[in-house]
Amino acid sequence: MDQAVGRAVDIGANAFALFTKNQRQWKAKPLDEKVIAAFKKACQHHGFKPEQMLPHDSYLINLGHPEAEGLAKSRAAFLDEMQRCEQLGLTLLNFHPGSHLRRISESECLKIIAESINEALSQTQGVTAVIENTAGQGSNLGYRFEQLAEIIEQVDDKSRVGVCIDTCHAFAGGYDLRTGESTQAVLDEFGDVVGFEYLRGMHLNDAKSTLGSRVDRHHSLGQGNIGSEAFVAIMQDARTDGIPMILETIEPAIWDQEIAWLRAQCVSPLV
Repeated sequence: MDQAVGRAVDIGANAFALFTKNQRQWKAKPLDEKVIAAFKKACQHHGFKPEQMLPHDSYLINLGHPEAEGLAKSRAAFLDEMQRCEQLGLTLLNFHPGSHLRRISESECLKIIAESINEALSQTQGVTAVIENTAGQGSNLGYRFEQLAEIIEQVDDKSRVGVCIDTCHAFAGGYDLRTGESTQAVLDEFGDVVGFEYLRGMHLNDAKSTLGSRVDRHHSLGQGNIGSEAFVAIMQDARTDGIPMILETIEPAIWDQEIAWLRAQCVSPLV
């Protein structure tokens, strides 16, 4: 895991995402003390603080699972992810909220997701659960800001819950980001519905999918159906300052160029 820090440095990043275990497996061996020490040493050496890192949990987890067995398995895996963040000194954990699998209502699923978050928070300290908006594929919830707000409303410790906005997911979920003006309007809507006090990170991705398609297909910045203006508007909006912004675009070879371009859009360049 310490290699993730060096890879971020290599592409000129001052924020990065990582997995603390294999994201496509339910279980993993406990973190070795040597691994933990190496990770912390690398972060210290390169000057990365916890608020600059946005780890992501396993894609298998469904905190709104309608069946008891699946829910228990997901909750146990999520707790393990939170505890791994604790061990590594990380303060954020990004996750997709969950899916009703067309077996329960949306409201019931959102309630179960909030209960899952409450359960994990009650057994951990210092790690904020960061809900990522989804594209709304299949029965996935979290593609509307109202759904994110409904989850947060039912979380007991609101100081330890937040949101990560994924631009591709937002676009696929029906939020128009094709111009600077429309992007500003979407950010205003987020502020009204959820509140910027909960914004703890962003995933900056263009979209191969179309507006409102509810299909999750990422693209390189400026090369998809969103275009460049949205990312200029986001970088110049003071409300997005001080949070990790993560690229999940499709060409790792140009990540350094995308990072440099994003920085160039800032009114006050990042240091």
